[in-house]
Amino acid sequence: MNLQSRLDDSASPGFSASAGPIEQVRYGCALGALASVIAIEGAIPITHCGPGCAQKQFHALSGVSGYQGGEFHVPSTNIGNKEVIFGGADRLDELIGSTLKVMEAELYVVQSGCVPGLVGDDVGNVVQGWQRRDVPIVFAETLGYRGTNFTGHETVVRAILDQYVATQPGPAPETRKGLVNVWSLLPYQNPFWRGDLAEIRRILEGIGLTVNILFGPASEGLAEWRAIPSAELNIVLSPWLGLSIARRLQEVYGQPVLHEPAIPIGARATAAFLRKVGEAVGADPERVERFIGREERSYYHYLRDFAHFYAGCTSQYRLPSEINIVSESAYALALAKFFVGDLGLNPGVIVLTENPPESERAAIAQAFRDLAPGVDGAPAFEPDGFRARKLITRKARVGEYPILFGSTWEAAAAGAIGAPLVEISYPATDEVVLARSYVGYRGALQLLERTYTTVVRQSTEENPETAFS
Repeated sequence: MNLQSRLDDSASPGFSASAGPIEQVRYGCALGALASVIAIEGAIPITHCGPGCAQKQFHALSGVSGYQGGEFHVPSTNIGNKEVIFGGADRLDELIGSTLKVMEAELYVVQSGCVPGLVGDDVGNVVQGWQRRDVPIVFAETLGYRGTNFTGHETVVRAILDQYVATQPGPAPETRKGLVNVWSLLPYQNPFWRGDLAEIRRILEGIGLTVNILFGPASEGLAEWRAIPSAELNIVLSPWLGLSIARRLQEVYGQPVLHEPAIPIGARATAAFLRKVGEAVGADPERVERFIGREERSYYHYLRDFAHFYAGCTSQYRLPSEINIVSESAYALALAKFFVGDLGLNPGVIVLTENPPESERAAIAQAFRDLAPGVDGAPAFEPDGFRARKLITRKARVGEYPILFGSTWEAAAAGAIGAPLVEISYPATDEVVLARSYVGYRGALQLLERTYTTVVRQSTEENPETAFS
């Protein structure tokens, strides 16, 4: 395919990238799901892969995604030519034994990479030998060439559910009233996952629920994982990630699934979400409304003050009227609904970067319809940075002031269209992120702060005289 045909093909919404090289890739390989294991308190990944693979995956996801940091102590076989020729099963068996001696954990997750997959190492057989000795250990085939860290994440989660959660001793689990499992953002891939999961937990607890948030510092670790079968509801807050896991739990434990493709941002979306959850689990409606009322009083107090700036500074600053997004689908949908539905911006170019399974794309695209009454978005599925940039810069704009939400790589595109850039997706190298959140009630206020600080800063840099006018 020549260059011009690449550009022509990428110009239409809903374009699905063809196989081949990808410029400025926005995800890791399936082995990168080791970051999901690291995000579980009490779990340690053990990687069976080539030299440096584990280190590169974690530091790529943690380091250039808001400099999140994190505990990185990952045993690896670091297999080389010898294991390619003779197999690496014995080396893996030796590594597991050594790890058990020096690293204490509640759960060990063995992940295999490309090389053992190519040479045919029977990783499952090695791990099963340790399972028969009552070692809390599971295995997951996260071969790098089979998928991304998104699909690898689901592979690892299913391995933990099938080989660890489902094998817990004792009587069959009983459903606990008000206990819910939440499946949402991909740890480390999204720069704000820690703060976002904490806010999601906070608002669900606010209406009286007990929450298995499962990942990050807001979670109680593997105790929550062991409690998964007792939940009365699985909540999927994502266009597609986690949906297959929730459906699997529905098959095994009979747990119903509440799928909300858009993570709620702002009072309107969050209140609607909480009411829907409350109805699904039979929560006390008065308690639900009391919590929503308290949160909305605080939220709208701040929003009232923000409205003074938003309505009164249009002549001083060039406030954006069109939102453009380059991000994974979960954040792209949440941002689009908030800025279009609540703030009245027009939808521009929306590029979804995580290369989701073909089977999920129609449903994802449908979720972008009706961002506001009579206003639809038309997302393009495009993991290639070159194509994404062309989609943004080639859009005709008449009388629009654009803003761009994306990654560090969108700086050139933002400059080309004169748009402020707010980094919200991987890679993010101009943001240092600790506990910041952009979802729910409190997160929406932080999102508005960050967005319009960027807008004001760019306006004053372009026209310094506006700074004190």
